[in-house]
Amino acid sequence: MVVNRLGLHARAAAKLVRLASTFASRIHLIRSDQNVEANAKSILSLLALAASIGTELNLKVEGSDEDAAFDAVLALFASGFGETDHQ
Repeated sequence: MVVNRLGLHARAAAKLVRLASTFASRIHLIRSDQNVEANAKSILSLLALAASIGTELNLKVEGSDEDAAFDAVLALFASGFGETDHQ
């Protein structure tokens, strides 16, 4: 779930892209309420999710380092992308 007040805006999406790009695995976020899937290594794809605070997203990770990638992405979301105004 998106916990930061501004949602998955450009700065947060850029942080996610930088993080996701450090892994070999394919990382996708899925917004099931709109049937939209985004590549976490593409900022435009992430912004197309239009994920505001409270939006439920599913995380799909496949590849050689999928466990580490999954944990890292979850931690980034849980931290509110390092923004001090998350709930």
